[in-house]
Amino acid sequence: MSAHPSEARKRSTAACAVMTALCVSIMPTFAADNPSVDGADASHNTLTYNDTFNLEFVSNPQFINDNTVIYSRQSLDIMTDGRQARLWQVDIKSGKHRPFIAQDESVSQATLSPNRNILAYTKAVDGRTQLHLYYLDTQQSVRLTNTDEAPGNLTWSPDGETLAFSLFTEEKNTPIFTAMPSKPEGAKWAEQATYIDTTQYRGDGRGYLREGYNQIYVLPVEGGTPRQLTTGKFPSGGSLSFSKDGDWIYFATPNREDYALHPLFSDIYRVKVTTGETEQVTSMEGPEGSPSLSPDGKYLAFSHVNDRKLSYQNSDLMIMELKSGDITRLTESLDRAVGDFEWRKDSRGLIFSYLDEGHNKLAAVNLKGDVSPLDVSMGGQSLGRPYTSGAFAVSDEGTIVYTSAARSMPGDLTLYRKRGDDKALTNLNEDALGHKDLAEVIDLSVVSSVDEREIDAWVALPPGFDKTKKYPLILEIHGGPHAAYGPHFAMEIQLMAAQGYVVVWSNPRGSSSYGEDFGNLIHHNYPSEDYNDLMDVVDAVIDKGYVDTDNLFITGGSGGGVLTAWSIGKTDRFAAAVVAKPVINWMSFALTADAYPFFSQYWMADMPWNIADKLWKRSPLSLVGNVTTPTMLLTGESDYRTPISESEQYYQALKLQGVDAAMVRIPGASHGIASRPSRLIQKVGNILAWFERYKSDAQHEDK
Repeated sequence: MSAHPSEARKRSTAACAVMTALCVSIMPTFAADNPSVDGADASHNTLTYNDTFNLEFVSNPQFINDNTVIYSRQSLDIMTDGRQARLWQVDIKSGKHRPFIAQDESVSQATLSPNRNILAYTKAVDGRTQLHLYYLDTQQSVRLTNTDEAPGNLTWSPDGETLAFSLFTEEKNTPIFTAMPSKPEGAKWAEQATYIDTTQYRGDGRGYLREGYNQIYVLPVEGGTPRQLTTGKFPSGGSLSFSKDGDWIYFATPNREDYALHPLFSDIYRVKVTTGETEQVTSMEGPEGSPSLSPDGKYLAFSHVNDRKLSYQNSDLMIMELKSGDITRLTESLDRAVGDFEWRKDSRGLIFSYLDEGHNKLAAVNLKGDVSPLDVSMGGQSLGRPYTSGAFAVSDEGTIVYTSAARSMPGDLTLYRKRGDDKALTNLNEDALGHKDLAEVIDLSVVSSVDEREIDAWVALPPGFDKTKKYPLILEIHGGPHAAYGPHFAMEIQLMAAQGYVVVWSNPRGSSSYGEDFGNLIHHNYPSEDYNDLMDVVDAVIDKGYVDTDNLFITGGSGGGVLTAWSIGKTDRFAAAVVAKPVINWMSFALTADAYPFFSQYWMADMPWNIADKLWKRSPLSLVGNVTTPTMLLTGESDYRTPISESEQYYQALKLQGVDAAMVRIPGASHGIASRPSRLIQKVGNILAWFERYKSDAQHEDK
């Protein structure tokens, strides 16, 4: 149930991929059941859990000049159990590859100045994220800020003399009760009550929120005190863009104090740098976001969603001619969700990304709306599960680099060539994975038994696969539900296959990247025939002849957790199930999830108390009386997107039913359970441990 780049981009594309994201540990049991996983008996070439810490991938590529690209080299740190990001550079002609900044600190938001002689970036200083500059000619670094909050959306002025950024600006909330007597010296009283009266009072991954809003600030590169430009009891920020003369900054904002009750409402404004004066630029129905001025200053590009209160809605790429105010929808003919975009240096068009059939692709478009797809499929930035992802950059001469979407490796940097094969510029994981026996990922053609629609699916075959043998099968279901899988590297899939499982994943109806009609087949109708699509996928793999039908297993997270719980209420064909971070009861979910204003307006036909009977019919809890499948629940204890109370309801219902059930609670984890390497390992390890317990050939004293 979901997330990605800037705040403005999130608001403008929330309708396209809403749910991308929708304890008793049994790791000791897992080690006993699977002695070869990470023990001394493991083959040197078998993928192990420890290999998770060795993964790297490319993000945020940028051209220093037409021949040199810098990028953020993302790696996983076994000591901090987190992600590190260091800057590297590569020459696209010679292939010479080396560090860019000679320091060991992890940096983020690296952004080159217009003349490309200064790099702005952020890094942690004494536990607080601060803005820094790096001068390319002298190789010197300087810290610019000393703020309590982290600067975001770093943006250079055209003359390279000013930086704009967004900063959370707190507004103290006065408690309703102010007559509390003073505490005597040395007395130990209970903590003070927290007074909440805001609509958006907690957020997944952020916990309970302080009162305040993102505002726009500017700061000279010579240093000093950041100056606040915007005000108001609503967020202003996200993607920022200076006018060509540097006098104005364009940004997206809902510009209304009740913005939290209108989750897909935002317009583009501009603020004058010298005075803080604001002016409205766009006022379309539905959200506008991610403003970007053309290099010649004549056009404003931005994203827009034609908001019709559908659960799945494409975002389009728009341009406004600033002089006339005329607006053109450039991607109207595409019927695909638009992602990132960059102007060509000559201002005659843009390069943009879009989702298509499980891939994140690139296309060029001119100012008339003529779209020309490029032969590029990006990816490699979703390490855990095979979600669509990717990043790209365009040089002044029009050269394009992008993060590649390999089936057996995380994302590397690749040079696009109009003629001939594209050129790989990095090979970050050859040392860690090149000698490993990885699962082969193959395409699977499936036709839905519901309406004969084609359903894309992919299968990972375990290392050493022998088509004459029978293998246990895991069906892995994506979240969203309006997200998309593809034939991309995924550590969770590879770890499952390494333990001898055939793993299948697919894009059932409702998935993004197939157009609005396909996405909205589950509008106010979820779950429904997407279950049938998934069973058709399982049957298609079984028809290949190498699956042991006594050992079928099912799992999925968020929206995939919903469908897993729904499926075991519909069929007993699976030997065991793991339901991760699910929605079990749509009524309780609607009134406990962090994004409840969105879910109640876009996923439901009316307020939940008015349609309780309809919500109950789509709730997996309504089918719990049918369940006989041994089921594990797995959820982060700090999940506010699909709160752990959903898992607890299902766990208790299963226990009352006498079904074998367990609950795994991940301490401190939000909706993105696998956000830290060790949590990814815990997630996959617990899933496989549960499946191993219920394999038909398993021998256990506790069975």
